[in-house]
Amino acid sequence: MKTVFVGSVKFSEEALKKLIELKVQIEGVITKDGSSFNSDFIDLSNLASEHNIPYLHTMDINSIEVYDWVLEKNPDIIFCLGWSQLLKKEILKIPSKGVVGYHPAKIPENRGRHPLIWAIALGLKVTSSTFFILDEGADTGDIISQKSFEIKHEDYAKDVYKRMTQTALVQIEELVKNFRDNEIKKVPQNSKAGNSWRKRGKEDGKIDFRMSSGNIYNLVRALSKPYVGAHITKEEKDITVWETKPVKFEGKNIEPGKILDIKGKNIKVKTGDSAIWLTEHEFDLIPEVNSYL
Repeated sequence: MKTVFVGSVKFSEEALKKLIELKVQIEGVITKDGSSFNSDFIDLSNLASEHNIPYLHTMDINSIEVYDWVLEKNPDIIFCLGWSQLLKKEILKIPSKGVVGYHPAKIPENRGRHPLIWAIALGLKVTSSTFFILDEGADTGDIISQKSFEIKHEDYAKDVYKRMTQTALVQIEELVKNFRDNEIKKVPQNSKAGNSWRKRGKEDGKIDFRMSSGNIYNLVRALSKPYVGAHITKEEKDITVWETKPVKFEGKNIEPGKILDIKGKNIKVKTGDSAIWLTEHEFDLIPEVNSYL
């Protein structure tokens, strides 16, 4: 079972390690040597070199160079795990068993961009790890493995990312066996079902203290490491907030954004419905009680 692997994020690295461990015949690795938007970016060339696997750096998976390189490898399967660009039909047609893609959501629900971030930010308690056969759409191909996993209330992004990865690695082992035994079961998606999450921008990560404490807590968890962090804008400067702790506060005549208390570097702020402690942040100077954020 000859394979080409495509990826450029931390999850890609863990998946590639798993395939190597399972002694999958990897003919080549396609990766990037840099990224301006993936905060969990990983260049897989070092891992490929360690195992004497040929690799190719590209920023365009659909280029003629990539097409010719993959065609020469003559793979049975391409694993495309952690790549933001859609593959065109010319590449998709090369492997006899198809191109395996991945999306950490219970598709057809929650297709689209930033699935882990949206899931945490929206307060979901469960999401899924889904492998599918790529077609020309975005997360629309036949599902070949889908397993749910929990998002705990205390989880930050790194915790959910780790649980997602652990779930996916178990699935990869099952999929490799099923591919080898020609026992892959494909479940078509209903093209009219589900929804698609949009691309997030910088403003989506801005903390507005008119929000509820719960919504602020979820936003901060969602954007915490390995992502860019939620932020407060104060005096035209963005200040990253990494951790928070919601608390009860009964005062009804205090405006959202007012600082209620300071304990060391911890800052207690009035929110739309209660209050929240900023417990890990990047303030150079701690603001004063009764000032505003």
